[in-house]
Amino acid sequence: MRNKAKKGVLLVQLGTPDAPRTPEVKKYLTEFLMDGRVIDIPYWTRTLLVKGAIVPKRASKSAATYATIWDEETGSPLMHYSILQQQLLQQQLGDEYHVELAMRYQNPSIESALKKMEGMFFDSIQVIPLFPQYASATTGSIIEKVMEIMRKWQYFPKVSFVNSYCDDEGLVETLAENSKKHDIDSFDHILFSYHGLPVRQLGKVDPSGNLKCPDNGCDQCKVEKNAFCYLSQCYATTRAIARKLGLSEDRYTVCFQSRLGKTPWIQPYTSDALHDLAHKGVKRLLVFSPAFVSDCIETLDEIQVEYANEFKQLGGEDVVMVESLNDNPRWIQSLKEMVLQN
Repeated sequence: MRNKAKKGVLLVQLGTPDAPRTPEVKKYLTEFLMDGRVIDIPYWTRTLLVKGAIVPKRASKSAATYATIWDEETGSPLMHYSILQQQLLQQQLGDEYHVELAMRYQNPSIESALKKMEGMFFDSIQVIPLFPQYASATTGSIIEKVMEIMRKWQYFPKVSFVNSYCDDEGLVETLAENSKKHDIDSFDHILFSYHGLPVRQLGKVDPSGNLKCPDNGCDQCKVEKNAFCYLSQCYATTRAIARKLGLSEDRYTVCFQSRLGKTPWIQPYTSDALHDLAHKGVKRLLVFSPAFVSDCIETLDEIQVEYANEFKQLGGEDVVMVESLNDNPRWIQSLKEMVLQN
């Protein structure tokens, strides 16, 4: 008997270790960093780098960090909020839709989610990567994995992908409202800190290979939205939130966190921005991290602990984080609108 739902929705998040222990973190980091879209260098070089240097060095330290944000009942914050987003979206869409959740790395895997959906014989399947800004290393990797798995199916429903929603109205409204929980005027400056990427990945969106991007992007990136340029989409998100809050350009800085390795990544780095602002006498910072739809290790530890401590050592006083979209009803409504519009 056919499943009542006729349409499938697959939400895909990055992933999280199964537990805050070194073996589980090692397994997660290995799968994540061995993705050729994440570390885009030849396979054997990547293998030596990831398995021979990065993972052995980082696994135990990362496990200790995960342990500080892990909840005994709900586990990983990213998993907790992702499950809530899946459940709440299911409630919003009703019986005509079936909403499934998957992680690009680790569990629940895209393979297991699609295997379940294959047997439901949907008329259509819509894939929504939970990354507002398009990047080959995130959204691109998810789309590639979904297509790799589905090409083996013996029947094909209508399949669609939402590749970005960097200036989505609901996303912008939710983050703006979350920031109003704090007294914005009491902060000396505002940071928009996005996850970084190697600069070389910006240019790879040009199939000719002729596009060469500077470390901090071209001037056009900062004023126009390009459908496949991660940097331009980060600036588009920033502009949309700034307009919603009435922020002038001198009130905020766009920067990039989570740099890995010695190759040039998109600049300015968040750490450098902290140094520059502290040198100028800034004491209180309000930080948005709009690359993440759920609070996770990058927002709960990297910004609220690591960068906050660094800023205080430089003479600053406070680093306050604007919470992510998480299970905010307006964000769930926005996800529903994406599904219905696509």
